[in-house]
Amino acid sequence: MSVKAPISADLIAEQNDAQISALESDYTALGAQLSRRGIDINVLTKAAMDFAVAIPSWGVGTGGTRFARFPGIGEPRNIYEKLADCAVIQQLGRATPTVSLHIPWDKVDDLSELRETASGYGLGFDAMNSNTFQDQDAQSQSYKFGSLSHSDAAVREQAVAHNLECIEIGLKLGSKALTVWIGDGTNFPGQQSFTRSFERYLDAMKSVYAGVPDDWKLFIEHKIFEPAFYSTVIQDWGSNYLAATELGPKASCLVDLGHHAPNVNIEMIVARLFQFGKLGGFHFNDSKYGDDDLDSGSINPYQLFLVFNELVDAERRAPEKFDPAYMLDQSHNVTDPIESLISSAIEVQRAYVQALLVDHSALAGYQDENDVMMANRTLKSAYNTDVSPILAMARQRSGGAIDPIVAFRKAGYRDYVGKQRPASKGSGGGIV
Repeated sequence: MSVKAPISADLIAEQNDAQISALESDYTALGAQLSRRGIDINVLTKAAMDFAVAIPSWGVGTGGTRFARFPGIGEPRNIYEKLADCAVIQQLGRATPTVSLHIPWDKVDDLSELRETASGYGLGFDAMNSNTFQDQDAQSQSYKFGSLSHSDAAVREQAVAHNLECIEIGLKLGSKALTVWIGDGTNFPGQQSFTRSFERYLDAMKSVYAGVPDDWKLFIEHKIFEPAFYSTVIQDWGSNYLAATELGPKASCLVDLGHHAPNVNIEMIVARLFQFGKLGGFHFNDSKYGDDDLDSGSINPYQLFLVFNELVDAERRAPEKFDPAYMLDQSHNVTDPIESLISSAIEVQRAYVQALLVDHSALAGYQDENDVMMANRTLKSAYNTDVSPILAMARQRSGGAIDPIVAFRKAGYRDYVGKQRPASKGSGGGIV
């Protein structure tokens, strides 16, 4: 099947032709620099070409603040238009070949048509995401006071049934994982028993787990706060680990970079979860104050690098156990969502390639000798290397754009879909 390209291949080629000479010069210079360090630039470029991170279907829409939402031009109105936008991101950036769906937001009657549409764009489906943090139309039970941990068995049964439905949908689309995040928690002391609510959650999740196919993964996502502000049932990596361990080998922990208390050492969490076999994957974003869902690498790119340093080291030490899932998870309030997702995928890819530059043999020696300065300099040497020419060359060799943001703007895609998709109205409030 030929892949449907939303952006003109001729336009991308024209843009690349104007930039290839400068890129080749920068690439050659970087290659010479890396060669002096015993590193083959072509090996890194191949690694960049092989790297992939999933796009969340909801990410191509405009997000919102806690008080208002300001719609953008040409926002996708359904999953088919979302797939078209995701295809643009993949065509230009070449690092996002799969899409993660959210049910019921992306629910359709004809799943075969949906799968064929995605395949026509050259896209596959990543993990399915359930939604028991909102009440839906015609829903018999409310999630106002919880879902999988609710005191009412009927509410828990409804939440379990929804997760099982997500698995059934995913099976027909070719997905291999289910991500479960719940907003269950409390706003007042004494509102619930911490112990009994966790017991109810585990009991309900065992019913979900029983429906997970043997060749699937079940990702549990923790979140320190929001929407509950006093306590959250799965509030940190400790509770996440306990739940995943209780459920069994198909269950593991999903780490969202924004779902942690300020100054928490996320890279150490990554190391701990991998060491004990429960590192499932990541939702990449960035934050300044809390769960801000900002563009990946926009606030603390060094932290992103340190996370990938642990990941690269984990794969180096135990490649047979290394298989984390990667997805972007952001809210685009003041930027074009397509541009932000392209940029974020590049930044995640950048952190990965920089982490590949770390001399782990030298680092281990400095650590054993307690040479703090040289150990830190070893990491900084990798982080301070500008690998932009490698990322750009990886895109060019994969058929993408050397400068995908410029190519996207030159293509006029946003103006085009703005004419095809009627403008939506602003919302009174709430993050989407």
